[in-house]
Amino acid sequence: MLGSLHERVLDGVGHLIVSGELAPGDTMHAEHAEQRFGVSRSVVREAVRVLQSLGLVETVKRVGIRVLPMSRWNLYDPLVIRWRLAQPTRGAQLRSLTELRSAVEPRAAELAARYANDEATAELLALAARMRSVGREGDLELFLELDIRFHSLVLAASGNEMFAKLDGVIAEVLTGRTDQGLMPRHPHEEALQWHVDVADAIQGGRPEDAAAAMERIMNRTAHEVQSIWAGEPRVYWDRR
Repeated sequence: MLGSLHERVLDGVGHLIVSGELAPGDTMHAEHAEQRFGVSRSVVREAVRVLQSLGLVETVKRVGIRVLPMSRWNLYDPLVIRWRLAQPTRGAQLRSLTELRSAVEPRAAELAARYANDEATAELLALAARMRSVGREGDLELFLELDIRFHSLVLAASGNEMFAKLDGVIAEVLTGRTDQGLMPRHPHEEALQWHVDVADAIQGGRPEDAAAAMERIMNRTAHEVQSIWAGEPRVYWDRR
């Protein structure tokens, strides 16, 4: 039960912060959180420790729990991404994530075509083939699992450990799009074929073809969701 209570407080406060209901500089006392969520001090303390690790809050002696500005947040953490995608203003977050993927994933595919081992290339081909079958059937839940695995494996197969660590980011944005109803019921045939093309180019050791096919996937992704962020301002802050 403690785990579920901890998650309830963590999610509750996380959403309050990323939504702006608790603004940077605002303070909250542990006893207020206890009352609001109906939990013990130990549950609040554990949730606050996680929020601190994410850069969302800091504890100030004789002041309380103080909310930090976005410039301090760990924006790559899956929890922060999940909370931001759940907000009505999710467009800005979705745009940033899509631009990040567009910058990284074609390059990862190119590197994978140079350095991936036989086991990874065989799995990518199998995943792409199964994605096409499942996508045509309209099983979004299973398709999501396969899609996450495919894109995560491309990152890992690049041989770049920094790219590989973005797998949690990819998983959250793909999950968020599905949960928010931003994925078509049946993926486009072109997109399904492009996944096959990526896998085939990686298996065949054709870096330029792998990058081009992944670029087409990213362009299609941006086209499908760009209306969500139309008019959303970009996020700037002073890191000094």
